[in-house]
Amino acid sequence: MSLPELDPEARAAALDKARRSRRVRAELKQMLKSGEVTLAEVLARAGDADAIGKMRVADVLAALPAIGKVKAARLMDEVGIADGRRVQGLGPRQREALLERFDA
Repeated sequence: MSLPELDPEARAAALDKARRSRRVRAELKQMLKSGEVTLAEVLARAGDADAIGKMRVADVLAALPAIGKVKAARLMDEVGIADGRRVQGLGPRQREALLERFDA
């Protein structure tokens, strides 16, 4: 697969957008870990913020306090969420199941 040829301005804009998205995701994970934001708030914001919607569910769950990668994977398996699923791709039943688990 060949990459598209971008002019310098478009390349700079794409790099800036990627940098901002990484920063938003890192800040959100830190806020989840510290308890400033709940899982319900993250799921609600997923439709509005493109950077949040494109996060993997496993990464969001692993950022919760007392939940690591192993527990997140086990929980996703129990709920029926695929490993590569992103937050914006969760179905209503999957969202409900996750919120029930975390009493959010």
